[in-house]
Amino acid sequence: MKRIKLPLARNVEVEFADRDAAIRQLEEFAEKGTRFPIVVYGPEGCGKTALLRQAFELLKGQGFSVIYVSPLEKGEERLTASEDIRGLVKEALREASRLIGGPLAAVLTEAAITIVTRALAKGKKKVALLADDVFQAIGTDKAEQLVKTLLNIIEYPPHRYDKIVVIAASSEGVTRERVGRHRWAELRAMWNMPREGLRQLYEQLPGHKPPFDEVWKWTGGNPWALALLYEEEWDAEKAAKKLAVERRLTALIRSLNDAEREALKKALEDPDAVLKGKIEKALIELNLIAEVWNREEWLWIDQPPPERDPELGIGRHYAWQTPLHREAVRIALRQK
Repeated sequence: MKRIKLPLARNVEVEFADRDAAIRQLEEFAEKGTRFPIVVYGPEGCGKTALLRQAFELLKGQGFSVIYVSPLEKGEERLTASEDIRGLVKEALREASRLIGGPLAAVLTEAAITIVTRALAKGKKKVALLADDVFQAIGTDKAEQLVKTLLNIIEYPPHRYDKIVVIAASSEGVTRERVGRHRWAELRAMWNMPREGLRQLYEQLPGHKPPFDEVWKWTGGNPWALALLYEEEWDAEKAAKKLAVERRLTALIRSLNDAEREALKKALEDPDAVLKGKIEKALIELNLIAEVWNREEWLWIDQPPPERDPELGIGRHYAWQTPLHREAVRIALRQK
């Protein structure tokens, strides 16, 4: 299988690295098809987009007609298809624009679904739809409706098919709760890269680099965090401060009472101390922590995180998305 090149940071492309277990899972989806839409959720920047783009090449190589939609990207990358059905893209976009109008994300998503049905109508027997961050783009309130639409394509297709694969990826947040309360999708969690996988990306970065152990300590295997550190010239404190500002963490801290601030301070050392409640809800919505209640491998894409890793901020039931996220909260607590 050809490993694709992907942008990681400004003016830096890297080859898709590691994720061998995830590739084997994709091959299994290609062999059997998906009975339900597969919804992959996980930390921002953990590599979901990279995996879907690699899945595009893998499925195309397995004889699938493939549609890829990613409303948050730019240009033609927002909606594309394999060569055999690429002619359907402009037609579907025109029709979706005319029928529903409104936000571009909704138009792109509707067009992707139209391409699937048109491909089946053309007699394509193996079709795959890969949707990246569509829930965030169209609004999490519409996530359930979209998943049900995707399930209907699988269960009640307009034309017969041999195999269909539907995979949607979403950042950790409220999507899991909304989608998970129905039996319309199969939820799979995805975590940051294992140590040697991140090393493969680290080694592809040009220029002077700090020792890998230091980089691992700050990123916890998250490719986005690696890119952020690289762009901030490996200044971890500056990267964490930037994250704190972007997430408006001082506003979060000011909204807490004294007892809640103390609980948040405890969660810096042990994420399981966050417990259920206001702080947990806020940290999940801001994509700062993730739930990791079950580590059975069949519930994960690729590998689950370790049972515990205090240095990286991983507890038994909760984990900071990266050590940089944890540091951003620590900085915000000092600045309140």
